[in-house]
Amino acid sequence: MAEDLSHAVTALGEMLAEAELRTLFYDEDDGRNAILTIHPGAGGTESQDWAQMLLRMYLRYAERKGYASEILDFLPGEEAGVKSVTVRVEGDYAFGHLSQESGVHRLVRISPFDSNKRRHTSFAAVFVFPEVEDDIEIDINPEELRIDTYRSSGRGGQHVNVTDSAVRITHLPSGIVVQCQSERSQHKNKAAAMKVLKARLYEREKKKQREKLEKMEETKSDIAWGSQIRSYVLHPYRLIKDLRTKVETGDVDKILDGELDEFIKASLVQRKKGAGAV
Repeated sequence: MAEDLSHAVTALGEMLAEAELRTLFYDEDDGRNAILTIHPGAGGTESQDWAQMLLRMYLRYAERKGYASEILDFLPGEEAGVKSVTVRVEGDYAFGHLSQESGVHRLVRISPFDSNKRRHTSFAAVFVFPEVEDDIEIDINPEELRIDTYRSSGRGGQHVNVTDSAVRITHLPSGIVVQCQSERSQHKNKAAAMKVLKARLYEREKKKQREKLEKMEETKSDIAWGSQIRSYVLHPYRLIKDLRTKVETGDVDKILDGELDEFIKASLVQRKKGAGAV
């Protein structure tokens, strides 16, 4: 009975923590699914490996939250890691939880790719958009789209399609480019890519509206290579610190394994205060 009671108390604590987190959501998009993309910065293999580490961290986070995740597009690095990756995360308040992860993530470590075992600093940019449902009207003129097909460059082996099933869509007025190669069907890849494009255009329009009505809140970082939101140091000491909220921890393995709630909660609290929704 004592063991059962202990499990029940733990489960109750997790439910209360999640309920407390939900009180921080106020944006109409917070309840939506999320589209998350990761792009490595300069540095070749080193930064591409860091992007791969971030991908694993977010996939583990989604798994811990009970979310479904699907890799829509994956462009592998030449030696290791990824050049770019797009992930769809499905679940209650997936975008709300992940929305504050947009920004530049910095890693300091002894490079596993450097034979001299020197310390390297790597950067990767994370962008998170709300997935736009089919019932929300986003006006996309087919004449303003360039649609290209190509062969999948997946992870190799029998799953690589030998036909031109992968789809790349370029929205000519905005210059936004999205692509998908997760399915063997060109039709399904096109539908998935259109979802990503809708999400990107929706976020772009929201940003335009915010800029017209008010200046961006000071707490929101401008997405640029110099705008680091979090630093992950693995050498000469071990520390992860959020540069916006000042939350930090020495348990880097826990964070890289997807236990992000402490950082995400602090960012959401700051967002709510910055918006005056207290």
